Amino acid sequence: MARHGVTGVLLVGGASRRFGSPKALARFEGETLAARAYRVLETACESVIAVGKTADELPLSFPVLDDRSDIRAAMVGLAAGLRAATTDLCLVLPVDLPDMTSDALLLLADGAEGVDAAVPQTGPLPGVYRRSILPVVEGRIEDHDFALHGLLGELRTRVVELDESLLRNVNEPSDLR
Repeated sequence: MARHGVTGVLLVGGASRRFGSPKALARFEGETLAARAYRVLETACESVIAVGKTADELPLSFPVLDDRSDIRAAMVGLAAGLRAATTDLCLVLPVDLPDMTSDALLLLADGAEGVDAAVPQTGPLPGVYRRSILPVVEGRIEDHDFALHGLLGELRTRVVELDESLLRNVNEPSDLR
């Protein structure tokens, strides 16, 4: 089922302020959120890159590419993933969407035809982004503007309707119940 020409980018470097500990290591249905998300991306994508802070030294079963920034923002992870990708399309998934499926991610990838980005109705993540937007992303980082919603306003973006239940994100430990 893996889509050729799509690199999966897993974001594992979040601050987890509300959660209180690294979300990547939180367990849901017998596996860590990071392992779960990585597995879903592996099913959907040609290759997968996990991006985060290597200084966090998270004990994960896959390597983490350091995003080379002190800033904890999804925009920074997006930039690092776009830089490292070997394909034009990057399917970006944050670690805190435990119900996401590879089928839904593939719908997003299909929606990226002819546009810079394809996102669900809830916003910028998960999302499919073209490597060609890297200069725009880097410019926003240089301007200290880390809002992904603002980035979408600068891109040719398509909204792909996904099942809302798949887009539930985890912000607090109680969200895993």
